[in-house]
Amino acid sequence: MLDELAEGAGPAAGVRERTVSAEQAGPSAGARTVDLAEYNWQAHSVLVVDDEEGMRNFLERTLARRCGMVQSAADAEHAAALMARLHFDLLILDIALPGKSGIEWLHELREHGYTGDVILVTAFADMETAIDALRGGASDFILKPFRVDQILNSIKRCFERARLTRENFVLRRELAGLAADPIGLVGHSVAIEQLRAMVRRVGQMPSTVLLQGESGTGKEVVARALHQTSPRAQRPFVPVNCAAIASELIESELFGHVKGAFTGASESRNGLFYYAHGGTLFLDEISELPLALQTRLLRVLEERKLRPVGSEREVPVDVRIIAATNRNLAGEVKAGRFREDLYYRLAVVDLPLPPLRARSEDIPDLMRHFMQQLSVQLGVAPLSLSHEVVSRLAAYRWPGNVRELRNYVERSMILGCFPSAPSGAPAPDEVPAAGELALTLAEVERRHIERVVDDCAGNKTEAARRLGVARKTLERKFADWAATQATDAARLGRRA
Repeated sequence: MLDELAEGAGPAAGVRERTVSAEQAGPSAGARTVDLAEYNWQAHSVLVVDDEEGMRNFLERTLARRCGMVQSAADAEHAAALMARLHFDLLILDIALPGKSGIEWLHELREHGYTGDVILVTAFADMETAIDALRGGASDFILKPFRVDQILNSIKRCFERARLTRENFVLRRELAGLAADPIGLVGHSVAIEQLRAMVRRVGQMPSTVLLQGESGTGKEVVARALHQTSPRAQRPFVPVNCAAIASELIESELFGHVKGAFTGASESRNGLFYYAHGGTLFLDEISELPLALQTRLLRVLEERKLRPVGSEREVPVDVRIIAATNRNLAGEVKAGRFREDLYYRLAVVDLPLPPLRARSEDIPDLMRHFMQQLSVQLGVAPLSLSHEVVSRLAAYRWPGNVRELRNYVERSMILGCFPSAPSGAPAPDEVPAAGELALTLAEVERRHIERVVDDCAGNKTEAARRLGVARKTLERKFADWAATQATDAARLGRRA
């Protein structure tokens, strides 16, 4: 019933296997060769569940040199005990098992949140069995006796499908955030050149990195640069904003959950660690993590294993962590809002990002870069930069840093000219000039509103809440100001 395995090696052909089924052997069967190099899955683990000792031994020998780990069990009970201790990416499961059948156990596995692939094998099958297998969540269905190349190709398809699932998830996230995709490391100042050198050096290392800097300094830009210069560049880069996810959901978002783990968990779901496997997970605003979750994250970083919410099974993870915060994390530790042990675990390499006011010589390069990007998006030509405009912008303190500069460039391209001030009000630590005391009430109102909107990173809903007005009121005022500026710009153009 089992295939006979014959192996040979030759200096020219390399190592190959030839398999012939006992039922297929004959003049017309021919020889089937399997290239070992084509089936190399050292990062994956497989569990074989079959009551026939010969079949278990055959599959273990076949897969041992190809997979990182291969285990076997004679029934569902012993297989469940193995799965309670170890993580398996793939199950090769016989349907006709003593006690609980393979299909019955498969249904239970899916109910309890197992998301790996399952290949069902059987010597007797009909249409009803095949339908039950598909309903149970089987990835493939193979009849005994089978050739080595059949089982290897089935395994290959399963692992390839899992890889594509991860990549598709990451690509969808990247496409969703493409409009807000930050710039690269643009500029020629001493500060940015030093940062580039650090990225080139640190990117090659597997160490955890902590990025600290003011809001809008481009922490995700640096995180992506670290990923692109690392050996993981061809693997997923998964960013997650810890401040944007509700505290009660972030554990499930990061680690995943099994069906029924909490109210509303109608099906099992993989977490972001799963989709970042082999690549980089960027944890932005890490200081916003609840203390309880900080403990779990520390354990994952130290043990390289995680446990989905509601699951008893630990899953190994291979992920590089890059964390970022706009707060002083050492100060948060002293205040008791951040775990000291997690801080030191994250700050293996601590990269401070300079604010824009510390590299004002980069402003012209950044503006040209933004205009080149936005001209396609907005359908307008870039504006010319004069020395007077550059000097005026270099003197401004840019409390919103590079993000504020990008917003200013976009606003300028829409209006067709550079407004006299990047923001409607001075930065908090600036003293108003004597001439500003002569502003009208309407001008003071406008500057205050624009300042609040900038402080909210352009979120007008939040700005309206802080100002105590309706969002529609805010939208109407901005529309009126834009119309006035457009009229003034047109009038100046006619005079010119």
